[in-house]
Amino acid sequence: MAKLVSKTYGEALFELAHEENKASEMLEEIQSVREILGSNPEFRKMMLHPGIAKQDKLKIVDEVFSGRTSEEITGFLRIVVDKERFADLDSIFQYFIDKEKAAQGIGVAYVNTPKPLDLEGRSKVRDKLLETTDFNTLEMHYDVEPDLIGGMVIRIGDRVIDSSIKSRLNDLTKELLELQLG
Repeated sequence: MAKLVSKTYGEALFELAHEENKASEMLEEIQSVREILGSNPEFRKMMLHPGIAKQDKLKIVDEVFSGRTSEEITGFLRIVVDKERFADLDSIFQYFIDKEKAAQGIGVAYVNTPKPLDLEGRSKVRDKLLETTDFNTLEMHYDVEPDLIGGMVIRIGDRVIDSSIKSRLNDLTKELLELQLG
């Protein structure tokens, strides 16, 4: 259900941004608002508190965001609060961010390796991904995951490339168990 909500609202926000020819500006603004909200967990608790009336929450949105964000973002936040979807706001924003970056030809890649990659290794991974995808540029995120033993796991959107030794060992274990049972 949460995915449907984030897609529905995120899609509406995406369409609004393009209708108003403000896609790039709204992308930056949404990223900033998302960061600010993420660093203020008390605000989130307040907006989700069942004891605070919806009208009071709408007033809070106006007081906090009017004049500080565009009318489109403030209006969108009002709709989210009015429809009691504030709990889904982060995933709605993430959907918008992902869709807008894809529309701009920007891919977001998450690379997990058992040890940190040096600059040359990072460059090779980025270049290979640019060769094999339709993206103009890539926003790269690297993370160390010692459990992988060797190899790497790359995630771009809903695609996952898993060349880790951990994954290969798990596959081999499954095959051996199937042989024993057969």
